[in-house]
Formats: sequence, structure tokens, C-alpha cells
Amino acid sequence: MAEANQQLSPSEKIWQVHIRLNEVFGHLSGHPRREPMRELISTMLSHRTTHANEEKAYFQMLEKFPTWEAVLAAPIEELANVLAPAEFPGAKAVNIQKALRLIQAEHPDFNLDFLHNLDVPEALQWLMSLPGVGLKTATLVLLFNFHKPVFPVDTHVHRISQRVGLIGAKVTHDKAHQLLLDLLPKDALVLYNLHRHLLKHGQKICTWRAPKCEVCVLQNLCNYYAEVRLKGIDQ
Repeated sequence: MAEANQQLSPSEKIWQVHIRLNEVFGHLSGHPRREPMRELISTMLSHRTTHANEEKAYFQMLEKFPTWEAVLAAPIEELANVLAPAEFPGAKAVNIQKALRLIQAEHPDFNLDFLHNLDVPEALQWLMSLPGVGLKTATLVLLFNFHKPVFPVDTHVHRISQRVGLIGAKVTHDKAHQLLLDLLPKDALVLYNLHRHLLKHGQKICTWRAPKCEVCVLQNLCNYYAEVRLKGIDQ
């Protein structure tokens, strides 16, 4: 069975991944978890930072500086201090203030709903023009808040995609966004569910160290399992 499934094309394989993880973790409605500005700033804070520390930094920031205008006007040292739970708080404080300044210049109310009306390339370009906003952050905001057909690739999505054999071992995170998107229907709810489920699967099962292959529902789809674990290479 494991051998037979290695012959699936990447598009067939990714659909099987979607179906199986949907069964394990349940279908999600796609309702935004956070409003757009919070999604943007929180994701900026999340770089190389645990979710718990990202949340702590975000809420410490808003406790001391309760509006975006206050964050923008804050002394940079004080802002960096409250962002300390996140990695690189000084750089993130600088980027957040620069981003807020650019947003305020075009949208004084800090409302990002105009992104609804932009096509994907234009919306990506606008978001990625903000300091500290890369492709992952931009696609997360567009998919989670505006249901745009994009596919964010974080470290968990990237790792699982390489192990299963959806992308090559040398494919970068940025290139993986488009390569994986090209394998999927341009259905925002499918893209949302697959992203969220891969994230959870990467946290719980397909971990960076000592992946729990013995209980993985993707086992007989996975190149890593067939080529490494079954042969005892990393035992």
C-alpha cells in the first residue's frame, strides 16, 4: 500500500492530504480568527516566536499603548520593551511603527477592508510594501481575513510538503507558496482548511524532531516514511 501511494501525482497526493487531515481535525468554517490589523501585526510578531509569546507581546503592547495611534507615537525603546516576549523586539518595534505610519498615510482609520476590492497580485504588492511584511504574512492576512485564493507556507506547511513529496527538498518557502497553490483548487475554504490542518499536524505529529510516523494518517502517502523511516535510516 505504501509503495502504491508513492506513485500518486503531487496534485493527487495533496488532495488526499486535504481529505485525511479534514477527517482528523474537522472541517473549519473559515471565519476570521482576528480582525485584519491584529492579524497583520500579530503575524509580524510571530516570526521565530512561539504562539504564546506572540500573544503575550501583542497584549502587552496594547495594554500600554491601547490604540494604533498610541503604538505609532510610542518611544521606540518603550515599544521594544513591551514586545520583549517576541524574538527581535527592537527590529519588530521599528517595523511595526514604520508599517503603521504607511498605513495611516493612506487609511487614517487603520481599516484594511479596502483589500477586499484588490486582486491578489495588487493586494500582495501593497502588503509586502510594508516593512517587516513578507509573503507568509501577506498571504495569511489575505486568506484568513479576505478569503483570497492564496496559500500561506509556514515552517510546518513547508516541512510536511517536503516530507510527503509535494515539493522538492530544495524548494524555498517563498517558491513553495505558488507551487503548492498550483496543485490546489482556487477555493479559499479548501486553502484555509489545508493550511490550518497542516499547521496542526506539524505541531502534533509531523514535528521537526522525532516525527510520530507510527500514528500519522499520511504515512502511506509519505516519501519520508517510505525512504527514511521504513529503512531505519534515522532511527
